[in-house]
Amino acid sequence: QVQLVESGGGLVQTGGSLRLSCVASGRNFNMYAMGWFRQAPGKEREFVAAMPRFGGSIYYADSVKGRFTISRDNAKNTVYLQMNSLKPEDTAVYYCAAHFLTIVTIDSEYDYWGQGTQVTVSS
Repeated sequence: QVQLVESGGGLVQTGGSLRLSCVASGRNFNMYAMGWFRQAPGKEREFVAAMPRFGGSIYYADSVKGRFTISRDNAKNTVYLQMNSLKPEDTAVYYCAAHFLTIVTIDSEYDYWGQGTQVTVSS
């Protein structure tokens, strides 16, 4: 069992920045690849970024590539999402998720989910 808690959301203006954090419970954080997803009102959940357990390829949605950066600190059981140059279309609830061992980008394949943190970008 893994519990995930997101934080760092808020209200920002277009062009602003936020850093989201996701803290995982337990001692086996490094057994999981981590992902970030988001869901805007009335829309389906979409993939944002994913980070492998250790070294390897990092994946980003085309819509955030060059603006968002995912990182992790296994010693702190934490994954981050640095969001720069925010746009109104980035407004959504952001969720972190954990997938056992391997990196994936499909939300239905993830094993554990946080409760989400709201990001609102005003024009």
